[in-house]
Amino acid sequence: MKKLLLLLIGLCIVAYAWYQHDLSPLGGTGPVRLTVEQGMTVEQVGALLAEKGLIRSPFSFKTYMKLQRAQTQVQAGTFIFRPSMSVEEIVQVLRTGKSEEVALTIPEGWTVADIDALLAHKGLAASGAVLDCLTRCDFSTFDFLPKGTKGLALRGGRLEGYLFPETYFVDEPQFVPKFFLERLLGTFRARVITEYGDEIKASGHSFHEIVTMASLVEAETRTDDERPIVAGILWKRLEAGMPLGVDATVRYILEKPTAAITQSDLETKSPYNTRKFKGLPPGPIESPGMASILAALRPQDSPYWYYLHDSKGLIHYASTNDEHNENKRRYLR
Repeated sequence: MKKLLLLLIGLCIVAYAWYQHDLSPLGGTGPVRLTVEQGMTVEQVGALLAEKGLIRSPFSFKTYMKLQRAQTQVQAGTFIFRPSMSVEEIVQVLRTGKSEEVALTIPEGWTVADIDALLAHKGLAASGAVLDCLTRCDFSTFDFLPKGTKGLALRGGRLEGYLFPETYFVDEPQFVPKFFLERLLGTFRARVITEYGDEIKASGHSFHEIVTMASLVEAETRTDDERPIVAGILWKRLEAGMPLGVDATVRYILEKPTAAITQSDLETKSPYNTRKFKGLPPGPIESPGMASILAALRPQDSPYWYYLHDSKGLIHYASTNDEHNENKRRYLR
């Protein structure tokens, strides 16, 4: 009996030592990019990590996740790992999105140019590196991006509107602009396409049209309550063959985010000028948040055809052009 007990104790010690060994880093060089899709199980994530050479044992990874009660805390997205990371460090990234203490917040309404400026300001990339990547880097694995660049604004290209706004934690020493852009695109795919792809297909609009409209709603609204109403107004104008009249599209193509728009600006011959040309612009003008995407997908019916914001940021709707002109007289002094 004593020998059996000693044997069991010995086996436990060996098993524990083996388990601790499985949790240790594999070692190696260079960053490894890994995409965790929305809805993936712990077993699937473990198999993917093992396939990428980041962990020794999917079983030990699953056991660790269970002991840490982290089975339901894995975030979807594209992350960058190092082979020198232990299972504990890998799980921390999967649970929080943090790989190092460098936080990059991409707000709703930002453009590709804004992201380029942020990376340069943080010292993570040279100024213009993101813009250069628009034409130099291969993003063909993201098949939801618009095909080609004809008609799309050069400064944002195919990626404009598809870089999901959120706070990301990045590994500064291993930072690669292309990998970061792929992570934003991967998050967009997980948060929008995976979750709402079927609803978008049933909407009667193309995926690109929904994202483009969502970007206009993002630019034209201040609160989540406004977004579905404004989306309804813009879709209604589009279906009626009216110009959308969204000044934000003119600001975008002329790169005038805050300066006053002149009459000459409104005569700009560009399909992004929705004052002069009917229909949606060729593509998104900024990155919409989820509230704006859902508003474009689920617009609210209303009797209104017009809207404006006063100097305090309050929105005022109108059903007729006369009412709209009266609102302009009263609130845009």
